[in-house]
Amino acid sequence: MEIGAQFYTVRELCKDLNGFSNTLKKVADIGYRTVQISGTCDYDPEWLKEQLEKNGLRCVLTHIPAARLLADPEKAARDHDIFGCPYIGLGWFGFHGETCDDFRKAYAPVAKALRKNGKYFMYHNHDQEFQKENGQPILERLSEIMSPDEMGFTLDTFWVQAGGGDPAQWIEKLSGRVPCIHLKDFAYGRKMAVLGEGNINFDRVFEKAEAAGTRYLLVEQDDCSGEDPLLCLRRSFDYLKSRGF
Repeated sequence: MEIGAQFYTVRELCKDLNGFSNTLKKVADIGYRTVQISGTCDYDPEWLKEQLEKNGLRCVLTHIPAARLLADPEKAARDHDIFGCPYIGLGWFGFHGETCDDFRKAYAPVAKALRKNGKYFMYHNHDQEFQKENGQPILERLSEIMSPDEMGFTLDTFWVQAGGGDPAQWIEKLSGRVPCIHLKDFAYGRKMAVLGEGNINFDRVFEKAEAAGTRYLLVEQDDCSGEDPLLCLRRSFDYLKSRGF
């Protein structure tokens, strides 16, 4: 498994192309070689390809706006071909009044189009997917109504725990469908934390991820509690190195 950095962590540093470019370099300087691009300013795919190559980085996953996915998934796939990204993700659906059937109606055609064009559609959970629909957790229901060929899951360790689940157990439950996961620690007070500074049992997460066929462990910290997000990414990197990655 490869470790990487989720750029949503450093989104405030990437509000324009100059800041985005500088941040790619700084993340590479920490030692990361794999990234997910999400939450940044708009960019041209050719520009991103050049920046990634310049810094020795590879983008393996993105989150792009739902409107772009729904309007033209084929173009999204072509754009991702330019910078060699295999996974295209949806970062948020909501499930505040919407049902799993609503999700399938909207995104099954997207998933099919992406697959036809050599990409794999990925869904990123928050805690609301642990609400129950007809007595069943939404996350479980999604895994049933969207086949493994149609959709994988970027399982987020913090949000699973925030929803009352066990991150390692859910990785095992979704085995074969979690090529990418988000590593985010959970500290007292429902606080997002640097890896190893909260209470998630990551050794068990790593064990289950390895068995589940996970390829990329992507560090994400949406809220750094006023700390420099680059320093948080560095501490998480150091933690992962201490665990043998």
